[in-house]
Amino acid sequence: MPLDLPLDLSLDLSADVVELTRTIVDIESVSQHEEPLADAVEAALRGVAHLEVTRLGHSVVARTTLGRGERVVIAGHLDTVPLNHNLPSRLDGDRLHGLGSCDMKGGVAVALRLAHDLATPVRDVTYVFYEAEEIDDVHNGLGIIARERPDLVEADFAILMEPSDAVVEAGCQGTLRVEVRTTGERAHSARSWRGSNAIHAAAEVLARLGSYEARTPVIDGLEYHEGLNAVGIAGGVATNVIPDECVVTVNFRYAPDRSEAEALTFVREFFDGFELTVTDSAPGALPGLGVPAAKAFVEAVGGTVNPKFGWTDVARFTTLGVPAVNYGPGDPMLAHKQEEFVPLAQLRSCEQTLRTWLSPTPGTAGIPGTPA
Repeated sequence: MPLDLPLDLSLDLSADVVELTRTIVDIESVSQHEEPLADAVEAALRGVAHLEVTRLGHSVVARTTLGRGERVVIAGHLDTVPLNHNLPSRLDGDRLHGLGSCDMKGGVAVALRLAHDLATPVRDVTYVFYEAEEIDDVHNGLGIIARERPDLVEADFAILMEPSDAVVEAGCQGTLRVEVRTTGERAHSARSWRGSNAIHAAAEVLARLGSYEARTPVIDGLEYHEGLNAVGIAGGVATNVIPDECVVTVNFRYAPDRSEAEALTFVREFFDGFELTVTDSAPGALPGLGVPAAKAFVEAVGGTVNPKFGWTDVARFTTLGVPAVNYGPGDPMLAHKQEEFVPLAQLRSCEQTLRTWLSPTPGTAGIPGTPA
């Protein structure tokens, strides 16, 4: 049964994708406050006869069940980073500005339009709209679905609607964060020779990082670029005390041909002689462009594929055995910025490309197992 919502929280999935995006942007959904938007998405999808809808927490899954030979997932997160004086949305020529317009409510709007319109796609489609992507992994709605209802995300291929400038970005980097710790002995700074300065000892850590040479492996024709960087440093007790501890936080972004274990081995060897503590780790994802659905999709979007720099939930699909790519409207460099926007032309082109890819060709509509 459709849910009854106030008019200002309802979504018209038949509206133009630009207007739908604007409506979604204007429903505030900072991480862990996605309920109003999730309610609106659920209510709109429950009114679509050809979809089977499931709600888990503040995540919504809608599926076609046509018995096709392939199933694809089209996924997008509902949450945003905190407000930064960038709501309500505003149209400015050929751009739509507002919190989440780029990351990634434009992609969510595209997926909702397709879910509404495509009653007989040539591939069965699972649309996933999930909560809490922007915060700690334990809250991630896609992760919760994978743990509690893995059947809902079983598929042959997945598309994550992360902003990618409307070009396929394949795979993603892994990420590893560690704390490299140096120790010393406290003493009065007026008698510094009676102690040992842990901050000074960290100079060797920084020197090694300064001499690091990035690895740039080519995987499936795509060149990835690794990075090992200090992203934080902490030390000191008081301005008249020689510090006895210093911690350098280091982030390693590594190519997806390394496993988490291999990445950690590299970092441990790089900082040999120093105490090291792992604080966060997530695997990368290989491009996965060899499956038929992926090949057909790349052809549908023009054949251009770029490597993904950064970590996204395509890695989560990979761990589930589902090849996945990033594809969505918006410049990823604008994600989380106050001035983020999505180009109107990309909203429309992404919608049309996916619509063409999923729509039956003449003479094939309604035939189970028919490829595109």
